[in-house]
Amino acid sequence: MEIVAFGVQSDERPLIEKAFEGHHEVRCLDVFLTEDTAPIAAGYEAVSSSVNCGLGHRVLQTLAAGGTQLIAQRSTGFNNVDLEVAERLGMTVARVSSYSPHSVAEFAWTLAMAVNRRVVRAATRTRDFDFRLDGLMGRDMHGRTAGVVGTGKIGEAFARIAHGFGMNLLGWDIAENPACVELGMKYVPKERLLAESDLITLHVPLTPQTHHLVDAAALRAMKDDAILINSSRGGLVDSRALVTELREGRFTGVGLDVYEEEAGLFFLDKSLEPVEDDTLARLVTFPNVLVTSHQAYYTEDALGQIIDTTLRNVLDYAEGRRSENVLVPRS
Repeated sequence: MEIVAFGVQSDERPLIEKAFEGHHEVRCLDVFLTEDTAPIAAGYEAVSSSVNCGLGHRVLQTLAAGGTQLIAQRSTGFNNVDLEVAERLGMTVARVSSYSPHSVAEFAWTLAMAVNRRVVRAATRTRDFDFRLDGLMGRDMHGRTAGVVGTGKIGEAFARIAHGFGMNLLGWDIAENPACVELGMKYVPKERLLAESDLITLHVPLTPQTHHLVDAAALRAMKDDAILINSSRGGLVDSRALVTELREGRFTGVGLDVYEEEAGLFFLDKSLEPVEDDTLARLVTFPNVLVTSHQAYYTEDALGQIIDTTLRNVLDYAEGRRSENVLVPRS
């Protein structure tokens, strides 16, 4: 079976090709799957997509018309795939249900400490041989409160690191994680978590219920000197409301590895093009904001697990098996 993989980064290509060698032929493309690029998949039974590929009804219809029967998503999130349309077209959709939670949790902490200790500003200064400390003062994390919104595997990994820092732990989720409770985490209503936490980190999936979970009211409920970290999904945070609060001089720091309008921007070089997204353009100008391009998952360990699971999903499909990774089964 021939497979075409869209949105493949240069670091990914050799790993994907090595994993699929001896199993199925795979063609790796650096372009993302869109309405314009979907016709490339004509004749390929299986398509592998990345998290920033948009698989709406038109893309899926084009894929189905070209003979594609399997969508193997190289990510945990699947809010970019119209599952109802895929099912109606008789397509199988599979994802990577889990990979190293440490990759995302550790990067969330990287963002937190970078904005807390003004690392980017300090590095920029020293490159200009400016070694002043003015404006670089941070805070100890020890003894302060970390609020973890979403305490699944990634939230738990983040909480373990926070526990190592000697922080107090507050959690919010639909169900308590016993491992987090053992760390001393106290589960509280979201409003209390926002009001009492010095560091707030988001680790919940993006669903209609969690869209803009951190809205204007939630942002106003936070401490003026809080640190907000989002390494989950951009749509969890109302970006325009965040800009409004930042303009008021609020928050010690904000670290964003995701952005709600990142599709068509992240993973691409836009350095020579006019900036069309006014909200993102404003966000990156704040000295206490650090934006990265959805790279929290991007470690050798996590990427290897993602690719291995994607291969297993393809093999399961080819051999008629079904696993927990299947979102839409073969009709």
